Amino acid sequence: MVLQTTHNDIMTVQEFDEWAELPENFEKLFEYIGGEVFEVPSNPFASAIGYNIGFSFKLYLVESGLQAHVTGEAGGYWVFGERYAPDVALLLKSKQAELAKQGYNPIAPDLAVEVDFPSSAESQKKLRFKLANYMAAGTLLWIVDPEAKEVEVYAPGKAGKLFRIGDTLDGGDVLPGFSLKVDSIFQ
Repeated sequence: MVLQTTHNDIMTVQEFDEWAELPENFEKLFEYIGGEVFEVPSNPFASAIGYNIGFSFKLYLVESGLQAHVTGEAGGYWVFGERYAPDVALLLKSKQAELAKQGYNPIAPDLAVEVDFPSSAESQKKLRFKLANYMAAGTLLWIVDPEAKEVEVYAPGKAGKLFRIGDTLDGGDVLPGFSLKVDSIFQ
């Protein structure tokens, strides 16, 4: 849902940063996409799917010794001049030792997961816009469609790939050696 936050003016990203930190907005999560402000919807079903993926990332990090931050749906990031709140994000500690303690993290994640549920024409439009910015920021992106039980994977400079039940995802250059069966995401 697009929010009206100013009088007929498009909010700048600086205005958004200030507005998002107001006390009345403290308990809410927003995204700044293409000059518009959207409240991030939340539901237990999409959250559980994100948690399954984040748990798999964390388990891999412990087993591999790779140092990275994994955040959930409440973690926001600056992505190519915008503000996004992916359902799961991974940022290598070699890029940023500590995450921001308030506001949106100033460095884009290395890998972002967007769970599109419930899917709508508006959510698809936002995702396509975000996809372009994630690619420009150098972020590996997974778009999870729980209804179709599919995951679209986009890596900067490469063609997108579609993974279905029976397929296995990998971590690309971000998480070498990582694998995750698509089936396990939807269990």
